[in-house]
Amino acid sequence: MRRTSARFKLASAVAVTAAAATFGGDTVTVSDADAFIEAASSDGPLQIEVDGTIQLDDMADVSSDKTIIGVGSGSGFDGSGLHVADADNVIIQNLVFANSNDDGINVQYSTNVWIDHNDFTNPNDGALDIKRASTDITVSWNHTYDSDKNMLLGHDDDNASEDVGRLNVTYHHNWFDSVNQRNPRVRFGDPVHVYNNYYNDIGSYGVASTEDAGVLVEANYFENTDDPYHLGEGDSGPGSLVAVDNHYENSSEGETGGSVSDIPYSYTPDAATDVKSIVTGGAGVGNI
Repeated sequence: MRRTSARFKLASAVAVTAAAATFGGDTVTVSDADAFIEAASSDGPLQIEVDGTIQLDDMADVSSDKTIIGVGSGSGFDGSGLHVADADNVIIQNLVFANSNDDGINVQYSTNVWIDHNDFTNPNDGALDIKRASTDITVSWNHTYDSDKNMLLGHDDDNASEDVGRLNVTYHHNWFDSVNQRNPRVRFGDPVHVYNNYYNDIGSYGVASTEDAGVLVEANYFENTDDPYHLGEGDSGPGSLVAVDNHYENSSEGETGGSVSDIPYSYTPDAATDVKSIVTGGAGVGNI
C-alpha cells in the first residue's frame, strides 16, 4: 500500500451535515480486497484511493473518518459492497458498485455521510440502503441502473423508536436510470429532500413516503414514469409528501398530501426542465 500525507474536509454538497468536520490523515492506495478491508476498518482518519476493481466476497466494514475515492473512471467493487455502521464522517466517491451479493452500500447507525458520483448496478438487494437511526446524509450525483429495490430509507415499520427525528437525508442530482422502485422509499425521516434528480423509464414507482415521513420532491425531471411518487407502500402506512416545480415528460403527476418540515439549509435548485441534461452530463463516475 502506498501512503502519502493529506488533509481533507468533509464536503457539504448542500449541507451534508449541519457542520462539516475537518480532520487529518494519510492517503493510502489499494488494489486488492485484503488491503482495502484493512484500511477501511482501521482506526482514525484515512483517505483511501481505490485503484482498479476489487473483488469482495462479503460486505466490507467502513469505520469513522474515512474518505474512499475511486481512481479514474473504472475503479470500484464487484461481488459485494460496503457496510458503513456506527460511523461518523465518511465520504464515498467516484466508485463503481457492481453485482453485490447484498447491497451496494448499507448505512446504519451512522452520521455525516456523503455518497457522491458513484455508479450502482445489479445489486442482489438494494443499491443504497440507509437505516437504523442514521442521519445527516447526502446522496448526490450517482447513476443507478439495472436495479430493482434501489434506495431504501428506513428499514422497518416497527423501528420508530430509533428512527423518528433521524433519517434526514438529501438526494440530489442522481440519475435513476430504468430502475424499478425505491427512489427512495422513505419511513419516518422528516424532512427528506429529493430534488433535481432525473428519473427515466421507472418500472414501478419513483418516491414513496410512508410511516409519517415528510418528503419534499422538488424540481425533478420525470420521463416515462407512470407513478413518480405516492403515499404509503405495501403494508406501510402513508407519510407526507409535497411536490414542487417538477417537470413531467410522458409521465403523470403523483399523489401528495400533508406537510413537510422546513429544509434546514440554503440551496438554489436548478430549473426542472434543465435537470435531464445537467444530470446525464454530470452524474456517475468520472464526472467529479
